[in-house]
Amino acid sequence: MKAAAKYIEEHTHDIIDLWEEKVNKEISASETTNSMVLRNLLPNLLEDISTVLKRNEGKKNFLKEENCSEIVKKSIDHGRHRATSSHYTVKQIIREYIVLNQALTELLISKDLHSEDISVLLTYILETSMSHSASSFTDSIQEMREKLVGTLAHDIRNPISAAYFAIDIMNYADGEEKFNKLKKTTRESLKRSIDLMEGLLDAISVKAGEGVTLNFQKGNIVEELKSVYGEAARIYANEIVLECDEDEITGVYDGTAVRRILENLITNAIKYGAQDKPIRIILKKHEGKLKLSVHNFGDPIASGNKKIIFDFLSRTDKEASGQLQSWGMGLTFVKMGAEAHGGHVELISNEEEGTIFSVILDIKSNEPGKKRARLNLSD
Repeated sequence: MKAAAKYIEEHTHDIIDLWEEKVNKEISASETTNSMVLRNLLPNLLEDISTVLKRNEGKKNFLKEENCSEIVKKSIDHGRHRATSSHYTVKQIIREYIVLNQALTELLISKDLHSEDISVLLTYILETSMSHSASSFTDSIQEMREKLVGTLAHDIRNPISAAYFAIDIMNYADGEEKFNKLKKTTRESLKRSIDLMEGLLDAISVKAGEGVTLNFQKGNIVEELKSVYGEAARIYANEIVLECDEDEITGVYDGTAVRRILENLITNAIKYGAQDKPIRIILKKHEGKLKLSVHNFGDPIASGNKKIIFDFLSRTDKEASGQLQSWGMGLTFVKMGAEAHGGHVELISNEEEGTIFSVILDIKSNEPGKKRARLNLSD
């Protein structure tokens, strides 16, 4: 077994190349997953396989899961990663491990390093890995659905609160103009609630690597964002300031998604920001795109958490404790929504400047129509 283990250590790239060649032929989802994603978990997995082979040299009772402890964590990571890769299924994950067993066996036989014991141990290792990876994949998809549904349910509260507020102060005696304005606010808020309800149903059917369906339409994005600002200013006790020099910026975007992006950022700013300092919303043109920023003062986000807070599936139990867990799915949606609009999210957080979440949006990158958002891990 030691000779086989040494060969695996010294020829990792050959094994990965053969595995990738076979995977690309046999697994359709790999066509939409780039080479680096396919290869990223294999070096450590092969290193662990080599370690397990060396540790069980000469042993007869090696078919125990504790002998594969190194493999289990990598397998769980593999399953969670595949849950964010488009079009993957449990069947395809299982096939990846079968193909790896085939590649290892083929190369070891060609070098006269294969034996019955090695075959049994390799099969056991990879079946153990396959089982944990498939379970992790399934659990991650379910977690994704539950958190998308939970976030949508949470976000419905904002427009309903705005509608309730408008109805509560609506009085025809205050004049027809004010009455009609509040009536319009109520109607728009309830319409957004219905749109979010449809998103709840959509989230139930989410598959690997997918987020919710967005509906891109042409419109004035400034109007959408000013509406969110107005609602927030009425609902929250904090001082909220809007800095926007434009009355109209026309483009193609999903109005519900853009509003949810801003609502999530405002909610976090209120939750984590200093209560005695204003929250600033800044909208400006930026290198042919739009830059939407929300700024607050308060305790800065630790540098080690600046990527983790966007990717709920990448967190360990330890990482999910405390403040990290309370960020929830909201920032994952912010990142997903920005990328669906051809953009990205930037974050600055320190004692001097405070915390600034900036969402870059390209409202010329999409055509009108529906499109499934992608749920990607951070780089």
